[in-house]
Amino acid sequence: MTSMERKHEMCSPFIPRRNSLRKTSAEIVSEARQSLRVQSTRRPFTPRDGHRQLFGNSSVRADRDNRPPSAFSLHAQNFDAPDSRPGSGTRLSPLDHKPKFPVPSDAEDPFKAFPKPPTDPLEVKRGLPGARARLLRAGSLTMLSPIEGHVDVKEKLNPGLGKKEPSAKRLSTSDHTEVCSGSHRPGPRRTASESRIMQPGVDSGIRPTECKAGPRTGPGNGDNSTSAEGDAESVVWNNMIAPLLQQLERVAAGSVGCSSEGSLDRLCDLCDGLHGALAEADMLGRRCKRRSGILRTLFRLIDLNSARLNLHIAKLCLALCVSGNNLLNICKLIFQISRSESNDILFQNNSIIDTLLSILSNEDVSSSGEALLYCVGTLKFLSGNSAILRLLLDKNCIGVAQKLIQMLCTAGDTNFTIAGHILVQLTASLRNLADHPDSRPLFVSHSLLSELCVVLRQHHKDPDICTNISRIYSKLSSYSECRLALAQTPDCYQLFLELLSKHHQKQDLVVRLLFTLGNLTAKSDEARLQLFQCSGCMDTLLQVYNTYQCRDDDSPHAHPQKDPPSLSEPQVPPLSVQEGEDVLVKLVRVLANMCIHPSVGPALAANTTCIQLLMETLELRSVQESEELLVNVAATINNLSFYQEQSSVLRRSQLTMAKLVLKLVLSSSMDAVLEATRVYGNLTQSKDVRDFIMQNKVHQFVVTLLDSKSTEMCFSACGVLTNLALDAPSRVSLSAEGAATKLVDCLRDFGPGDWQLAGQVCQALWNMIGSGSERLLDTQERESLLEILTTYLDGEEALKWVENEDMRDYHKACWELEFLPVAQKLMKMLQPADWTS
Repeated sequence: MTSMERKHEMCSPFIPRRNSLRKTSAEIVSEARQSLRVQSTRRPFTPRDGHRQLFGNSSVRADRDNRPPSAFSLHAQNFDAPDSRPGSGTRLSPLDHKPKFPVPSDAEDPFKAFPKPPTDPLEVKRGLPGARARLLRAGSLTMLSPIEGHVDVKEKLNPGLGKKEPSAKRLSTSDHTEVCSGSHRPGPRRTASESRIMQPGVDSGIRPTECKAGPRTGPGNGDNSTSAEGDAESVVWNNMIAPLLQQLERVAAGSVGCSSEGSLDRLCDLCDGLHGALAEADMLGRRCKRRSGILRTLFRLIDLNSARLNLHIAKLCLALCVSGNNLLNICKLIFQISRSESNDILFQNNSIIDTLLSILSNEDVSSSGEALLYCVGTLKFLSGNSAILRLLLDKNCIGVAQKLIQMLCTAGDTNFTIAGHILVQLTASLRNLADHPDSRPLFVSHSLLSELCVVLRQHHKDPDICTNISRIYSKLSSYSECRLALAQTPDCYQLFLELLSKHHQKQDLVVRLLFTLGNLTAKSDEARLQLFQCSGCMDTLLQVYNTYQCRDDDSPHAHPQKDPPSLSEPQVPPLSVQEGEDVLVKLVRVLANMCIHPSVGPALAANTTCIQLLMETLELRSVQESEELLVNVAATINNLSFYQEQSSVLRRSQLTMAKLVLKLVLSSSMDAVLEATRVYGNLTQSKDVRDFIMQNKVHQFVVTLLDSKSTEMCFSACGVLTNLALDAPSRVSLSAEGAATKLVDCLRDFGPGDWQLAGQVCQALWNMIGSGSERLLDTQERESLLEILTTYLDGEEALKWVENEDMRDYHKACWELEFLPVAQKLMKMLQPADWTS
């Protein structure tokens, strides 16, 4: 082959290659490096809410929703005493006249009597100081009298010592009374408190049916088994339970006003002792007939206002299966305690978390919806503590959450509002749990990623729920097993697009949904195609893009001469530049990942609105203020420039794009320079772009990039030089900049460690000196290049330094595919015989 023939034999331009016949690991790496690349970005930052409340400051729930409060006061009188009437929840207007009550004559219940007036106010004067007297004001619970006048526990445990036991075991009505099976007295009349206890719906510890079922167990009734059972319970009561209650009352009375640490310790120990005694006697739940008296005593202790004691009280009350208003108030009490981070240690040393999880598993939203709300609210606060977070995982909190979600999703329209309130707290708790690495397998095994999609469909109008779930997805979708589980959820892509369209004005929701879509499309061609094929996909994404473009009305770029994108511009609340930019960073990343798919890429390259928005971003933003955004935009343009179909809008706008990318090349950001150089590697296939680069002396900057210590930077620069060397005038200018010498140095320094780069250097050298321009290399440089090529073409010598066997195979494949063919051709051209002519 003569030198004149060699002049017309140039290496092909720097074009990304796809070999569908042979797919080796080296070729896959080559494709990813040369052309289409996945973009990465940081997960959106979620600032921690400094105040523990049910609905944070960012909540959109208005007062008209009657959302439950986070702050409230709880006292003993808030609880339904077993001997008081149940609250109706409605305040009745006073009567204008004095009603006349007929004498009751109910054959079924002859014991009904007129209600007695309130307890004598003189009881307040029994020497109870300060706050204790406050408990006894009208409307509060009645003070528990000492049991049968005995204050000595030993004497009570041994009633036969020194004193004669009264014949009747019935206690006063303000004492721990046996509500259904007390001693039988002649006559039909009951005390007022007993009459109230029998009211249906009152949390007395005895179901109404239980009180009516069977004969009373007084003397002469003839039911020996029931009587024996009652006697056994009475023995336990008198010997174990009553003394503990009496001690509670005595210690509580002594601690009013001072609340000493010793007294509180004693009260907590007594509550634990009472809990253990009831459990040992199998009297927990609703099995204890005197349960009402125990509850009355416990409710009174709440006014001592000790978080530690109240947690013990709450635990015991829940063990006694309170219901209705009392269950709600106990859950509120626990919630109130959990609002202070300083109380977190109390929950670590108490099994109350197990009880809360049990409530969530067993209570029904229709009857205990508000109680469930405060239970989940407590877990939300506690899950912010890393130590308790670990406990929640160990106690199967995620499994309980999954069952609760299923129950709430079937709650129906009647309970839809309270179910929504509960789901806000539950999804916030799961958001905290998702931070722990051990939670990821649990989210997958309990199918929570799919369950949360069901919640999104049902509550798609609730921004609070949608935002919390988007935060869960943004955290978990960074991990492969969670991505796979979410991707297998039917129609999840369509659901996300619908939420983006509906809540486009809610930046914190939009940015997390886009981040999740970016994760799903990062490594899955199937996900890229499925997302693109969703109804209205590109319209939705480009509408969001246009909305968050953050144009400055005073800027000359706000009204470009070209036709603006034909998109409606929805109103968005005022955002900071950074908030709008976060959305665009995540959105452009989705576009960059989608266009990697060979069926999606050409469609995006032909989308006029898409290309115009990308170009407008380059025009409006500066590298100093929006570095990550512009880098992502350049990467997307580089991916789209791979597709050179006639329909490509980018192909028709290559020169305009080259001008816009120039400011990235001239910036101080090496990431921006690298991405812009990659874009020029594709755009310089166009003669107009090559001329623009030479005229603006961009080639001088590209040559200096060969001195970079980065193999990626050198690789991209070699691609641009390969294309520029196609034109004879450009070769002279490149020679004047010392491009050939720098290429030889680059081959020597990086060749053995990166055969892809070595092959690209050889291509650039071939185009520069393979046209008879022997003056580009002096004799010494040519001999040095021949020596390097001779060494590198010896496969055994070139690969001997690779010790790892797997890496050896990889490097060998790269050496054979990327370096060997072009190096052999360059070596042949440089042989001395070829230069004599």
